[in-house]
Order: sequence, then C-alpha cells, then structure tokens
Amino acid sequence: MSYKMKLKIGEFSQMMQVTVKTLRHYEQKGLLLPDEVDEWTGYRYYCIDQMQKLNSIRELQRLGFSLEEIKDLYDDHSHKPSIDQLSEKIDDTERQLKQLLARRAQLLEWRGSLKEMNSMEKFSIQSLPEIIVASHRETIPSYESLGLLCVNKIGPEMQRLGCKCPPPGYCFTVEHNKEYTPTNIDIEYCEQVEEMGTDSAIIQFKRISEVPVAISMKHYGPYDRFYQSYVELFKYIEEQGYRIAGQPRCCYIDGAWNQEDPEKWLSIIQVPVENI
Repeated sequence: MSYKMKLKIGEFSQMMQVTVKTLRHYEQKGLLLPDEVDEWTGYRYYCIDQMQKLNSIRELQRLGFSLEEIKDLYDDHSHKPSIDQLSEKIDDTERQLKQLLARRAQLLEWRGSLKEMNSMEKFSIQSLPEIIVASHRETIPSYESLGLLCVNKIGPEMQRLGCKCPPPGYCFTVEHNKEYTPTNIDIEYCEQVEEMGTDSAIIQFKRISEVPVAISMKHYGPYDRFYQSYVELFKYIEEQGYRIAGQPRCCYIDGAWNQEDPEKWLSIIQVPVENI
C-alpha cells in the first residue's frame, strides 16, 4: 500500500495560497471536502490530489462561474463546462464589458468636471439649474457618519430603486438644525437623478427649483472648520452687494473615502443669494 501524504488545513492553505476561511466556505458548499476529518480532534486533512481540484475551482471562478455552477459540474462528473455554458459566459462577459466601458466614460467625464471645478477661483458666482433629486433626511451623530450613511444605506437603496444619475454627478447636503450642534445633526442628503421615482421608506424624490444666483466657495480641510469658511464667504457676499436667499448647500468632492489626510478634503459651499 502506497503512502498517502496528508496536509493539515493550515499547511494546505499556505501551500495553495488560499485562506482557511475560503477552504471552510468551499467545504460548507460541498465543493471541496477534506479528505479526512479526525473524529477525536476535528482536524481536517487534505491530500495532494485535492490541490488540482482547488486549482480548477479557482480557474473556473476567474472565468465567471459561481460556486453553485462549479459544484454542478463536479456533481455530474464533467468537471468542465459545456460549449453552451461557455457561450453563455462569453455573452455575459461582453455585457459586462459594455457596462464597464460606459462606466469608464462616465468616470472620465466626472474627473474632468472635478478638475475643472478644482481649478476655479476660490469664489465663483453661478446659477444652479432646477434639478430632480433623491433625498434622504436623517439625524446623524457626527459629520463623520455621513460617509457610512451614503455607502451602507443611501447608495444601496438608490441602486435598488434603479436611480440613474446624470454625469458628472452632483450631490449635496443641507442642514436643518436651528442652531449649531456637534452631535445629532439633522441633515438632508440630496443627489441629482434623471427622473422622479417612487418614494420608499429611505428615499424621497423631489424637484428643487432653480437658484438664479449662488456664490460658491472652496473649503479645504475637515468639516469642523466649516465655520472659518462661512466667515470668509459671508463677508464676500456682503462685499459683493448680495444677501442670503436660501439654505447653503455643502457639496463633498474629496473626503475620507479617497483622501486619508483631512487637510486635503475638498468641499464646495454653495449659498443662494439675491441683490440687496
């Protein structure tokens, strides 16, 4: 009887450069079971033959096959996809490629727009067109919570509702607190969308009227220094012969999501004004 080498799950994991967590996941899916499990210790052992099977699984995953599809291949002992299955994956890949190219074009346009915005003077006078927005209002514990709120709650809900945002993208927040508070901030997040949708418990759609004249100012740095920019901005508004005619908007261009250094965070404060 020939000797059969056995590898503990950690050794197998290290040699195959795959995490133990992944191996346990494959086991739960019934895709790659240990060759032997010690009934006393619960130790899992893998054999050399399973190295090739693991390689095949990973290769099929790289080609776009789900674990369920791969398991079906092994259950029917074919181990290889059929011509029809490969044709279907090719069609899926071509659809994904078109989506990625469209996304790339939109990102390039957005980047160009942001570069143009970044290069503008510190102050600018402009009009803000009428837009449709997907809105979410919530009381958050701090400004730092806004990023997670967008990523974990607002973004997924907008995606579920099928919201389409015109490039290069425009989003802003409006605060509804009657006085300053460092916590429990009553904030409304608005993101421009192409058309009105059906309201949900999280997202409400509304039309925001045109702002004929707004003065914008670039703010560099963390959000707890907004007051410094407001002092400078309101002084500029007064010097130009205007008065405030609506709630200020804060547009977040660069922040914690793409800049580790808070001093490099860029926000645009937009204040509706009218002539005195």
